[in-house]
Amino acid sequence: MNQTVFKNADASPVAIDVSFIIVSWNAKDYLLECLRSLTQTEKGYVGEIIVVDNASADGSAQAVQAAFPKVRVMQNEKNVGFARANNAGIQLAQGRYICLVNSDVEVFDGCVASLLQEMDAQPTLGMIGPKLLERDGRTQISCWGFPGLWNMFCCALYLDRLFPKVGLFNGYQMRHRQEDEAQDVDILGGAFWLARREAVQKVGGLDEGFFMYGEDMDWCKRFWQEGWRIRFHPSACAIHYGGASSANAPMRFYIEMQRANLQYWRKHHSRMAWVAIYLIYCLHHLVRIVTHFGAMLVRASRRAEHRFKVQRSLACLAWLFGSRSALSATR
Repeated sequence: MNQTVFKNADASPVAIDVSFIIVSWNAKDYLLECLRSLTQTEKGYVGEIIVVDNASADGSAQAVQAAFPKVRVMQNEKNVGFARANNAGIQLAQGRYICLVNSDVEVFDGCVASLLQEMDAQPTLGMIGPKLLERDGRTQISCWGFPGLWNMFCCALYLDRLFPKVGLFNGYQMRHRQEDEAQDVDILGGAFWLARREAVQKVGGLDEGFFMYGEDMDWCKRFWQEGWRIRFHPSACAIHYGGASSANAPMRFYIEMQRANLQYWRKHHSRMAWVAIYLIYCLHHLVRIVTHFGAMLVRASRRAEHRFKVQRSLACLAWLFGSRSALSATR
């Protein structure tokens, strides 16, 4: 798998504090709102913004150039994926810190400044992320433990949801953690990362073998392997609306997520562990087909939602069982 390693072209101090890199695919409205929030909250530090457009058909690149002339726009001729697009942006970045932000994130005033202050105070931190909120203000899960056979088995059987405060069953989604407690974590979700340039140079860029999803687990794994800490910093907040790009083809992206998870296991675990997680994912979808089909029968007001979830798990199972048409049929 290709992994780009970034080297300093110039050893002199960099005048820019933070380089924001935003990868976007057909998410113009979200992207413009994200840029508005970044440009309005830039206080106390010097920043640059790089937008990498993955061949959007909605005029995203042109809209950004018109509304934000200071933003640097890279427009790809085709969708090269999340990892490769971010790596292209990182190669252009000049900041002491590199901030990868999803196009569907709205940054609150003081968020970036708080993250920068924490990073400057703790030189062993390689990456930090804020608390992410849903559009209605509820806290969104934005950090995880590394996936393992036991914690993924607990997720498959809903044990983490049935016993959200029990750490034994919540090693992956960490539902038992204190939402307002700063702490080192295994994985920060890829919606909002602030990474130290020195760490990125040592760890390398995102693994371009991951097209979309999975690269967040992999990158965080490699940060820890290289001795860099990763921290959740809830004093800083942002809204992550979620699904800006995946909403364009939701079924396809669930299958891509499944593919990426198995790819991560193949890269970081033994073949026996890969076979075990494959079976756990099959169990995961079988359990959801049964439960959501049952919910369709008794919850008429949410029947469409449960029907979609049944169809989603059926599509993922078809892909897992080797149906070559499963992915092409969702594009």
